Amino acid sequence: MNRRNMLWSAVSTLGAALGAALGASSAKAATEAGASSKLKVVYHLSDAEKVNFVLGNIQNHIDGVGGPEHVTIALVIHGPALRAFHSAQANPEVSKRVGDFSKDGVELAACGNTMKAQNVTLNELLPGFVSAEKGGVVRMAELQSQGYLYLRP
Repeated sequence: MNRRNMLWSAVSTLGAALGAALGASSAKAATEAGASSKLKVVYHLSDAEKVNFVLGNIQNHIDGVGGPEHVTIALVIHGPALRAFHSAQANPEVSKRVGDFSKDGVELAACGNTMKAQNVTLNELLPGFVSAEKGGVVRMAELQSQGYLYLRP
C-alpha cells in the first residue's frame, strides 16, 4: 500500500509538471499568435438609447489597441437604432463619428430588413454604410463564423 501511494504521488507530480509545461507553452503560443494577427470584433447595436454608448465603445476600442490598424471592427445595426443613422435625422456628433469610423475601415452594416421596415434606402443613411441584405442577425453570424468576436454593449 505504501509503494502504491508513493507511485501515485510520483505520477501525480509528473502529470502536474507536464500539464504546467504544456499550459505555459500554449499560453506563449496564443500570445505570439495574438501579437501577429489583428483581433476581429463585431459590435451589435439595436437599442436607440445605446447609440452614443456603442459609438464611444468602438472609439475606446480603437484607441485602446493603438489605432485602427491594430483591429478589424464591424458595427451591425438593426431595429430602432438605425434611425439615428438616417442622414436627415443624425446629430452632428453621430455623423462625425460615423465618418471617422468609415475612414478607419470600420464596416458599418445596416440591416436590410430594418431598412425595408423603416422605408429607408442606403443613400438615405450616413455615408459609409453597406447593406446587410440578408439581415443584421445573418451578417453577425457570418462575421462570427469568420472568427469575429461578438460584443453587445
